[in-house]
Amino acid sequence: MGQKLKIAGWIALGAMAGALTTVQVQAVARGTLSPLPLEELQQLAAVFGMVKTDYVEPVDEKKLISDAISGMVASLDPHSQYFDKKSFKEFREGTSGRFVGVGIEISMEDGLVKVVSPIEGSPAFRAGLKPNDLITKIDDTLVKGLSINDAVKRMRGEPNTKVQLTIFRKDENRTFPVTITREEIKTQSVKSKVIEPGYAWLRVSQFQERTVEDFARKLEEIHKESPQLKGLVLDLRNDPGGLLDAAVAISAAFLPENVTVVSTNGQLEESKFVYKAAPQFYLRRGGNDPIKRLTDNTKGVFKTVPLVVLVNEGSASASEIVAGALQDHKRGVIMGSQTFGKGSVQTVRPLGPDTALKITTARYYTPLGRSIQAKGIVPEVLVDETEEGNLFAALRTREADLTAHLGNGQDKNADKPDAATTKAREEARERARLRLEEETRKNPGQRLMPEFGSDKDFQLQQALNRLKGQPVIVSKTQTERPEEKKEN
Repeated sequence: MGQKLKIAGWIALGAMAGALTTVQVQAVARGTLSPLPLEELQQLAAVFGMVKTDYVEPVDEKKLISDAISGMVASLDPHSQYFDKKSFKEFREGTSGRFVGVGIEISMEDGLVKVVSPIEGSPAFRAGLKPNDLITKIDDTLVKGLSINDAVKRMRGEPNTKVQLTIFRKDENRTFPVTITREEIKTQSVKSKVIEPGYAWLRVSQFQERTVEDFARKLEEIHKESPQLKGLVLDLRNDPGGLLDAAVAISAAFLPENVTVVSTNGQLEESKFVYKAAPQFYLRRGGNDPIKRLTDNTKGVFKTVPLVVLVNEGSASASEIVAGALQDHKRGVIMGSQTFGKGSVQTVRPLGPDTALKITTARYYTPLGRSIQAKGIVPEVLVDETEEGNLFAALRTREADLTAHLGNGQDKNADKPDAATTKAREEARERARLRLEEETRKNPGQRLMPEFGSDKDFQLQQALNRLKGQPVIVSKTQTERPEEKKEN
């Protein structure tokens, strides 16, 4: 057995050495070659060999290596990730704003899938699905008991394949089947409306490949409907971020040409960069520039229109870049709650045709040089989610709450929160959790917070008050979060 183990170990080491040679060549190409820790790599190979030969049952070699890579990358920070074939496909769908499915926005109600809205022009839209329809079965599978993610996976699939949905329409008190042919769906990450004459709302829910085009088109529609615009609310609440160049483009729509939007800095020379409000910094492949078209078609009105930017604890990454740029250039008033605090840049490096590494390569900095990593953007005007206060905000996770989060890079001597601050946060979370449970029991399946953009949206109403010069109901409890030092 000992001889077999030794042979297996050396075979594994030989395989890894071949792979490491490739890594070494790539490191030379980047000009960052450093000696490899051979003793530790020999241990890794030995462990691989032992697991392969001694584990109680046979193991999949490829899965072992894949899991080892995943573990190594996951230990760096919460945003670095190894993509296997499946996760890489899902990631690309997420950033492209395209997927294959039926084309509905959904939520859960009483354990069933509720249609929030069919996407215009989608197969579900053409099949006549309506808001508030309940999906009780997907093909032969009862929806009751499925998670929302499981339901989504069952409705997605390959193009031109069919899925049968069983629909319960409450207002007609009837159940009926609908067979829908799946096709590629293009999601809308931008919504807008003129709330009242002279005042408009535009929401960006994620920064995807199509976001800039959709954003420019929506602002053109707003200008056409309300050419004498007096104020605009840019809503970035719960926007988790996305593509950096999309954030630069949207910032450029409101800022003077060529001013700094964001800068990045990391180990690699290519990660040290300043992005400015100009086409060469956000156009990927040249060609059509939606931001220039927007400026030309609206005579630059959005460069000067009074602006309020709504953010909250769910605003992260690219949305924080936009908020930080507009704040530093004093282009608008930031209102709401302190943001998530994801001030790092991830680069996706392909490892093959269907696998990749997403790795943190830089921190980003606002135009005035502020790192918001693990801190966030602090609004000039702190406003609660509702007139009753921030009911469930304490339950939201922030960057500083994530295990192994990257440090700020600027506030190295910042004190950790004292025991009293930590205790107060835990107590606030417990109160919010108990309230959520109580509200869920009293109103099963109902929306507990007002829909963004609705007439019950308290923060939006305060943003409109600000634009009109009317009194704003500011928060009596929110304060800037204390600096938090990364655990070593």
